Amino acid sequence: MDDGTILLLGLGLLAAGLLLVVAEMFIPSGGLIAIGAGAAAISGIVVLFRHNDPWWGFIGIGMVLVGTPIALNLALKIWPSTPVGRRMLMGDTTEADLEAKRAAELEARERRRALVGAEGEVVSPLRPVGIVRIGDQRHDALAESGIIEPGQRIRVTAVTDNQLKVRAI
Repeated sequence: MDDGTILLLGLGLLAAGLLLVVAEMFIPSGGLIAIGAGAAAISGIVVLFRHNDPWWGFIGIGMVLVGTPIALNLALKIWPSTPVGRRMLMGDTTEADLEAKRAAELEARERRRALVGAEGEVVSPLRPVGIVRIGDQRHDALAESGIIEPGQRIRVTAVTDNQLKVRAI
């Protein structure tokens, strides 16, 4: 083979390796495509070192060291908006499922906020976190100060995320 053919073959193998790295992100293959990408990149570097000017081999190593992270970064930015990425990240949820989930979370948050001022009983010791019962519902709670023993009456003073802040009464 002449030098031009060796150079094109080496650069082509490097390009194929980078493309296979990107393809691995979009095609679920259990890593087989990544193994092919690695083999193509290594083969490309070896072929470039066989060129009359060995600097092409070092340029190939640089291309792999710089190009692979760039290709992975671009693939990771694009991946969540692909059908495979959406299924992997969100499961088989549809837009209606997501909207129903958002509505349920909003309703649950409003129910917790409505508990401010409600009274209940400590189920597990609040040191400072534990379980309280308000009506027939159990809730995670955080004592505002100190330890509150089981059986003591409490009042909800605030709601933070999924946790009630309570104080003994």
